[in-house]
Amino acid sequence: MNPRQRRGLLLMILSVAVAVLVFVGVSSYLTEVNSQVGPMVTIYRVKQDLPAFTTLSSENTEVAQVPERWAADNTVLRAQDIDGRVTAIALSAGSAVSLDVLVPPSDLAPDEREIAVNVDAVTGLAGRIRPGDRVDVYVVFADVPGLPKQARILVQNVRVVSVAGQQQVQSPDRESLQNVIPVTLALQPDAALAVTYASSFAQQVRLVGLPPGVAQDRSKETRTFDAGRLGGKAVPEGERR
Repeated sequence: MNPRQRRGLLLMILSVAVAVLVFVGVSSYLTEVNSQVGPMVTIYRVKQDLPAFTTLSSENTEVAQVPERWAADNTVLRAQDIDGRVTAIALSAGSAVSLDVLVPPSDLAPDEREIAVNVDAVTGLAGRIRPGDRVDVYVVFADVPGLPKQARILVQNVRVVSVAGQQQVQSPDRESLQNVIPVTLALQPDAALAVTYASSFAQQVRLVGLPPGVAQDRSKETRTFDAGRLGGKAVPEGERR
């Protein structure tokens, strides 16, 4: 082998060695980057500022790929997890959609209806009840023409769906503000109609807590109370002297 051939062979060996070193270096770099970043997961972000109670869809959300280690568990969602869901709070553009910012899906039975009632923050039971609890709905009629002034158990053994935060609403006399807590109940259609009427015309609507596993047969309980039970006379509105 002449000197020129030896030089050529050495250059080939050197080229192969450099290629191997480059391959090893790139592989090591990719391995290091992958160990730092990890696998990617899919999250959804909102495209623009959204007010509370906005229905999510492909028009106001977009897909984003982020490292799994940087994504919270409740943000790794699928399109079917958010399509048609409603936001419980306002979201700013670019915010990740997570399960805790969405209104919980309804678990109503086919014969149930959801209705929200404002419970007085002081006299009501809202500070003590949680979703899933059972309550009775008590109402007090005082100024409804044709009805005696009385307290009445309007609906028994009602399931609480959700309890919202304290809000201020106009009092019945429209001269002051009243602190209330909206409570959503699951009711039969007829009971929902009765509670709607009471919320509009009764002087007061209260929730009365029930113990766990309350007996279903409560037919012997007193359902109304008026002045007659105290030795007086329950006078219908419009007949007062």
